Amino acid sequence: MKTLEQWFAEYGESHQHPTNQWIHKICVPLIFFSIVGLLILIPYSLGPLRVGEILIAIALGWYFTLGPKPFVVMLAQLAICYVLFYALRQVADPLVPLIVIFVLAWIGQFYGHKVEGKKPSFFKDLQYLLVGPLWVVKFLFKGRF
Repeated sequence: MKTLEQWFAEYGESHQHPTNQWIHKICVPLIFFSIVGLLILIPYSLGPLRVGEILIAIALGWYFTLGPKPFVVMLAQLAICYVLFYALRQVADPLVPLIVIFVLAWIGQFYGHKVEGKKPSFFKDLQYLLVGPLWVVKFLFKGRF
């Protein structure tokens, strides 16, 4: 199993260009928010838990395997997403805004990789889709993973 430091090093290989880095720092949180919101909207349940929340819990389990700090950081990001989602829900049906955010943020991501001249990391391993939200806040780790 890779350490967070190894994940960051490999993810960073295709995120060297400053423009691509800034695009990711904007688009990755937007994608994360939109995915969390879309998962919350899944109406199906397995017993007392909704399917989307089960998927979120599985992702949190993966972050837990990286250590307590990555887990807490992602738990905080998730809490922010829930607050923003329920705020959005108060003013509009969230489905269309979430889809628009998701699509526009992915367009930004692919543009960033065009500038970079390298394919997105998740083409190599889908787990990089989980690494991205940590990578954009890696400054919180200050060299310690």
